[in-house]
Amino acid sequence: MGPRFGSWYLRGIAGVALILVALLAMLAVDQTMRTSALAETKSAAERNLAILAAGLDSKLEKFSLVPRVLAVDPEVRALLAGDRRQRAVLNRRLSDLADQTGASAIYLMDSNGLTLAASNWSLPSSFVGSNYGFRNYFSEAIAHGSASEFALGTVSRRPGLYIAQRVQSGASTLGVVAVKVEFDVTEQSWRGVEEGVFVTDADGVVLITSNPDWRFRTTRPAAMGVRDPAQDELRFGKSSLEPMLPAAMRRGRSPTSLIEMSQPISPEGWELHLMVDPAPSLAAAIANGRLLVLLGLILAAGALGLLLWWHGRREAQAESLLAERTATLRDQLLQANRLATLGQVTAGIGHEIRQPVAAMRVFAENGARLLEKGQNTAAAENFVKIVGLTARIGQITEELLRFSRRGAREPREMPLAQVIDGALLLLRDRIERHGATVSRPDPQMAQTLVQAEHVRLEQVLVNLLQNALDASPAGGRIAIELASEGDYCLLAVTDEGHGISDEVRANLFQPFATTKEEGLGLGLVISQDIMRSLGGDLRAELSKAGARFTMVIPRA
Repeated sequence: MGPRFGSWYLRGIAGVALILVALLAMLAVDQTMRTSALAETKSAAERNLAILAAGLDSKLEKFSLVPRVLAVDPEVRALLAGDRRQRAVLNRRLSDLADQTGASAIYLMDSNGLTLAASNWSLPSSFVGSNYGFRNYFSEAIAHGSASEFALGTVSRRPGLYIAQRVQSGASTLGVVAVKVEFDVTEQSWRGVEEGVFVTDADGVVLITSNPDWRFRTTRPAAMGVRDPAQDELRFGKSSLEPMLPAAMRRGRSPTSLIEMSQPISPEGWELHLMVDPAPSLAAAIANGRLLVLLGLILAAGALGLLLWWHGRREAQAESLLAERTATLRDQLLQANRLATLGQVTAGIGHEIRQPVAAMRVFAENGARLLEKGQNTAAAENFVKIVGLTARIGQITEELLRFSRRGAREPREMPLAQVIDGALLLLRDRIERHGATVSRPDPQMAQTLVQAEHVRLEQVLVNLLQNALDASPAGGRIAIELASEGDYCLLAVTDEGHGISDEVRANLFQPFATTKEEGLGLGLVISQDIMRSLGGDLRAELSKAGARFTMVIPRA
């Protein structure tokens, strides 16, 4: 009885010890998996927030240029100076500009706030004849030169951002140009992102949001006593703003269970907020951890006679699990690489539009000098070019958004000369500073029709020309050549640099492969992706001297 009792006693102790170890292991694994999943959720939220903020910033920057350019437009000044003959022409121009930029409305007010011309002049809801001198954005623009205000439309009652710019002639204030921007499309795209996205102003009022119930609520209820109810009624249609907390609780969960990330954006004081629910990730991670503990317990409690069988099965399970995790890791790495690529492209949008902005400044300065000399026709040509360049900047920023959405516009028939002329226009200043000579293809050959999309082709050509300038010595020669190959047109850019080694060529179109000290190695990857999305390709070809890249473009 003694030994038998001792054996059962030891087995009982071993069993209790095994259960305690299993419980401790489960608690430790739960905590580890919870911490890891929470960190990964926050990291993914930060990447998503950066992409959303960059996209919204680029949109606001595009629209902020419109009133600044119109404020120096001669037709705008003429109408404000009393030339009513300009009204019809300006109405049509503002309507076309609103269609091109996607603005809800663009309108011109005199110094008293009376609207003289508007993009919606032909609609029943036309602003023409309405007085907006009571609006904050008008009075602040008159006082400070520029202003912005988010508010409900007086007529439409639709929310939007008003961006205003004072029109000045010497010491005299002629009036104000204003642009209204609505965010319906942006808010619609946000509705599939995590638990919610919203933008607050400097006072904590929700302006733009993926959840319409959150709009014009405040994240700072304690500050309600210092607000002006009459002003809130005018701007937001509410004299008393409800707090944001009850709105979040109505979704069926405590706000404390959500992770909220925020990032400053333009205008000053605005913040973009992203709310993420970590519960699904935490539950999955904890379940996986407990499964591993349970498997370990079963293996530890298995009979000695089945050890070899369990060992073989465990190896098979380990191989299967390793293959599954390897596939999952590969997918995660590909997604992380794509997010990093989008982040670099978004961060580099200034590089993409630096040359058009520089050209706009030159045209504006020349236009001002021509106006001083009384050469109004020549000055008007400069400002027309500025309008064209602003449209080009808008196309480039829209191209960035297209790449992030993996969307595609329908290709159309177009001559290659348009792309070549546009790329050389963007890089003209840099080419001159470099002292480089760029040889163009035969003009007749440049009229070859291709089936493509203007901005995307131009983006690739600008990238290749920039690389050629980086590689070429000062005063070097860069050749743009055209040839035909079956149903394709070949556009090649050749420089006089050191060329490309076989080692570099093998990884040329891989992300982050670059020979530049400050390069990211993403330009050629994105360019090749663009060409392939158009049904063509981008190739690096052997050249007697320097590097040679060829764009393969489908012919029309």
